[in-house]
Amino acid sequence: MESVAQTPAFGELEQHRRELTAHCYRMLGSPFEAEDAVQETLLRAWKNLERFEGRSALRSWLYKIATNVCLDQLEGSQRRARPMDLGPAGEPVIENLGTPEVPWLQPVPDSLVADPAETVASRETIRLAFVAALQHLPPRQRAVLILCEVLRWKASEVAELLETSVASVNSALQRARATLEETELSPESPLDTPDRELLERYVAAFEAYDLDALTALIHEDATQSMPPFDLWLSGRDDIFTWWYGPGIACKGSRVIPTTSANGSPAFGQYKPNESGDGYEPWALQVIELSGGRIVELTFFLDTATLFPLFGLPLRLDA
Repeated sequence: MESVAQTPAFGELEQHRRELTAHCYRMLGSPFEAEDAVQETLLRAWKNLERFEGRSALRSWLYKIATNVCLDQLEGSQRRARPMDLGPAGEPVIENLGTPEVPWLQPVPDSLVADPAETVASRETIRLAFVAALQHLPPRQRAVLILCEVLRWKASEVAELLETSVASVNSALQRARATLEETELSPESPLDTPDRELLERYVAAFEAYDLDALTALIHEDATQSMPPFDLWLSGRDDIFTWWYGPGIACKGSRVIPTTSANGSPAFGQYKPNESGDGYEPWALQVIELSGGRIVELTFFLDTATLFPLFGLPLRLDA
């Protein structure tokens, strides 16, 4: 008996997996939840394929299913956050580290969500700041903003997908835009294209813990966060105070490039282990650049979950 995955009809559905994953990731803020939502979307579509009419609208039909799956998942759930969503920057002292029970925004490998043919456009719409901004919106407003602003659907198309009126869509879009402006999380400022030479210098400087070299690479107003800790740092001086104080155990780390995350360069950071015979995973570093400098460093510490997703080993030999 031929399997579902081998049938032409299911193969046609599968062609939309990457863009559906991007859509679900923007809605949910987690690559794992997004993949589950896409799997559910394709399963529902396959089971109801005989009810589908009008093959030219297959993509729209899949987006309708995916959006509804996401809305169902978001019902009653907390929004995913970044440390800067929870309060102001803190002093770089270990006493300020807290681990609140909140669902954190998770990074996504570009390979799961970004169309290589549309790299620049794809980068901007999966940026950490943009996806974080979306999490401030109620689920239906979030869906409207993504469909209208990211996918460039007409209000009439969105109204049909959400089974509501054009007036309701326009109202939700207006409220969504206002919320983003109030939270000062507008995703409109573009980032620099990754600079390979700058990134190579950063890796060398971080591994050497070379303060002078790092000073030349990191903007004086840069920020750093370390989810699942709620502490985030504002300014290069505070970042270095942390690195050479509570974070001194990172000295001697190895930094391994991996696939980009959310349109930004990403690295696996490994700290020397206590036995001295190798390195253990410490953080997935996601680096954002602007004006030829590093302006944001996010150290995602959930390595057991994230390193396999990004194809990084869970140990490095000495």
